[in-house]
Amino acid sequence: MGRRSDAKQKLLNVAFELIWENSYGDVSVDEICEAAKVHKGSFYHFFRTKEDVAVAACENHWETGQSEMDRVFSPQVTPLERLSKWCDHVYQAQKDKSEKYGHVCGCPIAGIGVELATRQEKVRIKAEELMLRDIDYLESAIADAKREGLLSVENPNAVARQVYSFVVGTLLQAKIQNDVEVLHNLEPTVMAIIGAKTPVPA
Repeated sequence: MGRRSDAKQKLLNVAFELIWENSYGDVSVDEICEAAKVHKGSFYHFFRTKEDVAVAACENHWETGQSEMDRVFSPQVTPLERLSKWCDHVYQAQKDKSEKYGHVCGCPIAGIGVELATRQEKVRIKAEELMLRDIDYLESAIADAKREGLLSVENPNAVARQVYSFVVGTLLQAKIQNDVEVLHNLEPTVMAIIGAKTPVPA
């Protein structure tokens, strides 16, 4: 049972990394199995299709990173600092991937969502679900900042979506330009979008 479980986790990890590094269309089931060192029969024991492994891999990736998001958005941290830390987190994650793969990979969830939105409904639904979870973190920080009198926004959810759209768009720009430094200074624009009244402590 343990070995089966290991095989499934390897497939999830490898599938996600290959799709993130390249694209869904560029990665085959054979390549996933070969990179994971898992027999093709085992792949089909766990997943019916490549679409199914993509959906499961996206969910697994989000769950793996959830503890870091919980840390960044901890209620013990002031609301504006949470947003500042998130901007740093986005930049550092992309920098690490860029150094590993030799090019900017962009947002993996947005990437696969855009690639497959009109062709694979299960992937589109999963991408939307995961993006909404990220927006929930942003909304919680913005709502807390509003309660503390740091912002005067009317609708924290709408503002959170604006922030998310800006950051995902900047990730796309960084990927197209293959320049991670495009992401180095996200914070000032995020603070301008939310109308922060006070500077974030250094």
